[in-house]
Amino acid sequence: MNIEDKINNKHVNIQCPKTDIKELPVVILHTYNEEEGRGVFEKCEKLHCPNFILVSISNLDWNNEMTPWFAPKLNQHDEDCLGTANEYIEEFMEEILPQVKNYIEQDLEKSIAYYAIAGYSLGGLFAVYATYKTDIFTKVASASGSFWFPNFVEFIKENKMKSEIQTMYFSLGNKESKVRNQVLATVEEHTKAIENIYRSQGIKTIYEENEGNHFHEADLRMAKGIKWILEEE
Repeated sequence: MNIEDKINNKHVNIQCPKTDIKELPVVILHTYNEEEGRGVFEKCEKLHCPNFILVSISNLDWNNEMTPWFAPKLNQHDEDCLGTANEYIEEFMEEILPQVKNYIEQDLEKSIAYYAIAGYSLGGLFAVYATYKTDIFTKVASASGSFWFPNFVEFIKENKMKSEIQTMYFSLGNKESKVRNQVLATVEEHTKAIENIYRSQGIKTIYEENEGNHFHEADLRMAKGIKWILEEE
């Protein structure tokens, strides 16, 4: 079952498995494009994930809505990140999520067991950041999250999540930190540091390393993260 709609110009794609189970987890996945969400759901099915509803949201102002504060461009071909995540989170909570919830409960006739949030790259950074601004999530999957982002580790050390998180998944490709750009090269060090912080807080975490660079098998990496958080309590 698959539904696509536009909410405030965001493309919202809801994918639900064919199952008689009435109560299902809902995974919110922010994606760079629409195809990414469909690809991740297909990979989840091939990995025999537990049944869940995937809500993938695209047509985002990616470099801005997925970033928590301003960060200068990484190179001359890039753009500054303007850091409008807070504004997007408000839009998500007040306008997108209520319509998604209503569709799941009224049209799909399913009840929501819990909400999880997942993302790749800047979407993985946003997935973690959103837990500090909302109280609705219980699980997080960040695949190749952009934890090179300036001052994010310090933010985690100095702030407390609003969401009561049970499990958190982190992964990287084994070539992602082997780059010339000194900012991007910090991603492995920062990701491991972040995972250690959350584990020390009593959250069940895992760090997984995959073959390849940042762009290798992104949909499979994301699906593996979703599978892990759905299976772990």
